[in-house]
Amino acid sequence: MPAFDRDELEEMVRRWLDANKRCEEAGDWRPMAELYTEDATYGWNVGPAQDFMAVGRSEIRDLALGSEMGGLDGWSYPYQSILIDDRNGEVVGFWKQIADGGAYEVAGIGGSWFRYGGNFQWSWQRDWFDLGNVTSLFVTMMKAGALSDGMRRRLDRAASGAPIPGYYKRGETPVPLW
Repeated sequence: MPAFDRDELEEMVRRWLDANKRCEEAGDWRPMAELYTEDATYGWNVGPAQDFMAVGRSEIRDLALGSEMGGLDGWSYPYQSILIDDRNGEVVGFWKQIADGGAYEVAGIGGSWFRYGGNFQWSWQRDWFDLGNVTSLFVTMMKAGALSDGMRRRLDRAASGAPIPGYYKRGETPVPLW
């Protein structure tokens, strides 16, 4: 693994945070796909039996940043701390998940682990978050009538039992999480 210029990695993080803020304000994260290489992968664990994986910039745009972030308009993901490893070209960011201008917040720690691919693009991203706390918050918001129409559609989709693009049985993703 080649070492990367520290200034270049810091600039990549700055560009990422700026794009994240713009996309949060617009309620549309799909433009962030341009910050990934064409063959990048983006995945996360969804509990003991399931993982999510998007392979390639198009799937990242359509699945990870499109349908998976759909319904999260009004949510923000402020980064609390960012660690940069210029020797390995990796970045780890710790973020919060906040809804409705701070009225709701997911308890616990969320984060993203990135591998830099050069040219101000990530070659992969892996996320983690506390699924139990996310689920609990969604139930609280549901009871309060605070879920967006998009989030209700997402929950209906998940409850339908129909296959959801990008979701795989644990250990069967086209690219490993690790």
